[in-house]
Formats: sequence, structure tokens, C-alpha cells
Amino acid sequence: MTGTEPFDDVALLVSKAAGGDQAAWNEIVGRFGRRVWATCHAYRLSQADAADVFQQTWLRVLENLDSLRDPARLGAWIGTTCRNEALVALRRAKRAMPVGQLWQLDRPTGPDEDPERPFLIADRDAELWGAFRRLSLRCQQVLRILVVEAEDGRPSYEHAAAALDMPIGSLGPTRGRCLTYLRQFLTEGISGADA
Repeated sequence: MTGTEPFDDVALLVSKAAGGDQAAWNEIVGRFGRRVWATCHAYRLSQADAADVFQQTWLRVLENLDSLRDPARLGAWIGTTCRNEALVALRRAKRAMPVGQLWQLDRPTGPDEDPERPFLIADRDAELWGAFRRLSLRCQQVLRILVVEAEDGRPSYEHAAAALDMPIGSLGPTRGRCLTYLRQFLTEGISGADA
């Protein structure tokens, strides 16, 4: 691998960064830095607290990089670490907050205002697409046409049969088998996801 190629395998990236590879560390910060800033802002931290949480998160990552149980789940681990650091900063700020402004911390939020929601969705999507890439090329083509690209959520079996050069009658069973494989890959990923 030359120093200019992107790191596709997160576990390899973690291994190289833990071994002192500066390019790998820079790739980690570049890949996950926006997520850390977004988490800081989602918790409505002050500018100074957000900068502290950002720095503290990366310090924790650096300290624990070589001891991660599942390096492939680095993004999820960074998100959790940042959320924990943000909560510490909020508790610290709450102790220092004048009494008249406590309502700002206790206001109810709906599910759309949950600061963790975008990261949970991003992690779910990354896991789904990772499992999708493990499927055979034929399964990827079938699912892309019948599920991903289906207009209004309704697949056109006539269009799919023509595009895939398959009999219409074999599309349903093939789609079912491909979804079963996808489900298996996702289950494997979830059962081994203790970061």
C-alpha cells in the first residue's frame, strides 16, 4: 500500500495507526472528525466546551486504539466516546450554570431531536451497506433493482426481468434467497459488534 491510497478496511486502519502510522491516524481523524464535531453541536455545548470534548474524544481514541475489541466498529466506538465526553461536559456546565437557566437543560425533546439519532442511523446504514457488499454480484444486482431502485417502494418485475435477463418467475425466489443472505451477514455483524 502506498501512502496515498485510501484505507477501506477500518480494522487495518486502526492497526496501522496503533503502530504509529501517521497517515493512518490522519485518515481516522479525517474520516470521523465531522461526526465528533456534529455530536458536540448536537449536545448544544458552548464553543469552548465543544472544543474540549473534541480534544478529549481524540485523546481517548489515541489512548485506547490498540486495545479495541472490534477495530472494525471504530466509528461506533468514537461516537459513544464523544457522547460520554459531551455528557461529562454538560454535567460540569450544569454545576456552573446560574439557577435561572436550568430550564434549558430539562426541556423535553422528541425522537427527532435526539442528538444520537443521526449517528445511530449512519451506523445502521454503514452496517447494512457493508453486509450488502458481501453479497454475490448477482444478489447485489437483484436487490438493487427490486429494492433499492424501486420507484415508490414497488418493484417492477417486468423491468427487473429485462434488466437482469431473468425469467419473471425466478425473481421472487432469487430475491428471497438474497435477502436471507443479507440477513445472515447482518446477524453475524451484530453478534460480533462488541467494541
